[in-house]
Amino acid sequence: MTNTPSVSSIVLVVDDSPESLGMLNAALNEAGLTVLVALSGQQALSITERITPDIVLMDAIMPGMDGFETCEKLKQQLPMTPVIFMTGLTDVEHVVKGFEVGGVDYVTKPIIAEEVMARIKVHTQNARMALSAQTALDHAGQYVICIEHSGTIAWATPHVHQLVTSSPDEESTVWQRITDQLLPWLGKAPQHTPLAINEFEMPMQAQFGGEHQPGQSLVRLVAAEATRSPDVLQDKLPITKRESEVLYWVSFGKTNWEIAQILSMSPRTVNKHLEQLFKKIDVDNRTAAAAISIRILEGGDALPA
Repeated sequence: MTNTPSVSSIVLVVDDSPESLGMLNAALNEAGLTVLVALSGQQALSITERITPDIVLMDAIMPGMDGFETCEKLKQQLPMTPVIFMTGLTDVEHVVKGFEVGGVDYVTKPIIAEEVMARIKVHTQNARMALSAQTALDHAGQYVICIEHSGTIAWATPHVHQLVTSSPDEESTVWQRITDQLLPWLGKAPQHTPLAINEFEMPMQAQFGGEHQPGQSLVRLVAAEATRSPDVLQDKLPITKRESEVLYWVSFGKTNWEIAQILSMSPRTVNKHLEQLFKKIDVDNRTAAAAISIRILEGGDALPA
């Protein structure tokens, strides 16, 4: 099969139908994969306590513990393991619910083996890449959090866990407060402005690290640098808030087009702000303006004597 994963994978198939299990078991074995089978959600959880699958194919509707509840519990054990739902339902509500509980994809019954193999290949490769990235960050000593867009912390590097455990408050409470701060910020173009995190003895700032994989964002925590913000420029110079934001990004070497994208304005408007800036701080070009901005952001005086 052309869609066979390049690296042998362990696939856990959870379905209360012996017929479905038999068909999938045969197709996946033929593709060279190691297949584990479970007839119920509870049996699936028991298996994952002993063996970590690379991916899970989960029947959505089962008696007792259904696939949605099973997925939620499984994700607590194995947050990095992708879950693909199998459903005969066409109701959008059930498809959405599958994603809400942590599923990464779904296929409809009757199952088409080639389609399932293609999805297994994509999601196992993505999961391995994500795990490699997390491992690299762990070993680099980075303070990084991976947060689901639903509000769940997918994982965090050991250094973040150390920060959380050093707090006098309950760990669950600290994590909840961090999540409550990050979610609204992530919805407001977080790549533009750091977020102050005051949960720890050492003041920290959250910086947007990009999309980790669909539905997940990376957030990097760094030691807060109180002097480095557009507000400081506005305090030190006779300029408006918007002008201070433009000048802030000029100091980072951003072009007018890049600043326009960051601040949601046109390049023409950025240029107009710069013209006013040059007059107010008595400089002729952006290089001189950037030099003043950098001096202020590094804690120096606004203007040379």
